[in-house]
Amino acid sequence: MNFNYPFILTSFFFLCFIFSLIINYILLKFVQTLGIRGKEAEQVRWNPKVKPALGGISFYVIFLFSFIVTILISQKTDSFTWRVSGILIASTLAFLMGLADDAFNTQPLLKFLTQVICAFVLIGSGHSIEIFQNQFLNYMLTVLWVVGIMNSINMLDNMDGITTIVSICICLFMITLNISLLKTNSYISILNIGVAGGLCGFLIYNFHPSKMFMGDTGSQFLGLFLAAMGIDNCWNIDVQAEINNQHIINFLLVGLVFLIPLTDTTTVVINRMRIGQSPFVGGKDHTTHHLFFRGVTEKRIAILYFLLSSIAISFAYNLIFSYSILLVYGSIAFVLFVFLTLYLNTILRKK
Repeated sequence: MNFNYPFILTSFFFLCFIFSLIINYILLKFVQTLGIRGKEAEQVRWNPKVKPALGGISFYVIFLFSFIVTILISQKTDSFTWRVSGILIASTLAFLMGLADDAFNTQPLLKFLTQVICAFVLIGSGHSIEIFQNQFLNYMLTVLWVVGIMNSINMLDNMDGITTIVSICICLFMITLNISLLKTNSYISILNIGVAGGLCGFLIYNFHPSKMFMGDTGSQFLGLFLAAMGIDNCWNIDVQAEINNQHIINFLLVGLVFLIPLTDTTTVVINRMRIGQSPFVGGKDHTTHHLFFRGVTEKRIAILYFLLSSIAISFAYNLIFSYSILLVYGSIAFVLFVFLTLYLNTILRKK
């Protein structure tokens, strides 16, 4: 049977967008307690107002819908079922762990162990980084990557709209890449189109001034999902590079596509370790917060991060399809420029 995939997937995106609008509207209107911790609890969010952290529920519902569509129309291969099932199982674990944390404020050790289990589920289903000849090192790097991105996305969720916008940009890279590789009906394309549609619908409620947050339910799910997509489309993608070790390009692709969450997390970790504080607790010392301290409004910070992410994924896309050594140097320069600019802004003396 011949399918008009461009029409189907475009319709699918708008369906997920509308579906997200409806789900979040219902949650916002009728759910008053789930995800809202008591007013007496210590608030570490940037926004001091108590708002429902329900966005992650819509993410997961739309992800399940996308999974069903994937089974129906995706191109089947020998490893298709096992690989897609691994993403489903790991995403479900991440979602449930985030939901428990929003409801009961779970212990950090339990969250960490769940993240590690999610990483091993991905490894067991064929989603592992293939950089080293030693498979044990590949598995350890995969665990570090999955746990790191899950926490990075969670930490980046510190100001209205930021994580949502950055995640949309990452999904758009995955979609554009796979369509260009003539994998329009692959599970990667379909799942990312669905999640991107859900994120765009949620952004209507999450952009400043926000009406709701995604909570750990959303950030943990997104972190796991994006980490899995990064393994398949950044770490393991073959680039016809005129360079002795093409894995250098893979590292560069990862740095570009995940530029904002990696920059923000690295900055926070460096600054806190420098003054003897734990990098694993909430705080108002992220790159976004320091831009606000300089007088940049929250809306402009969100737009700035969108522009930086868009430029970064454009560099990544062209590295794959229009490789040149000049583009490599330009990509490295852009990554260093963004990191140093955002990092130095957090340590330079303010008026």
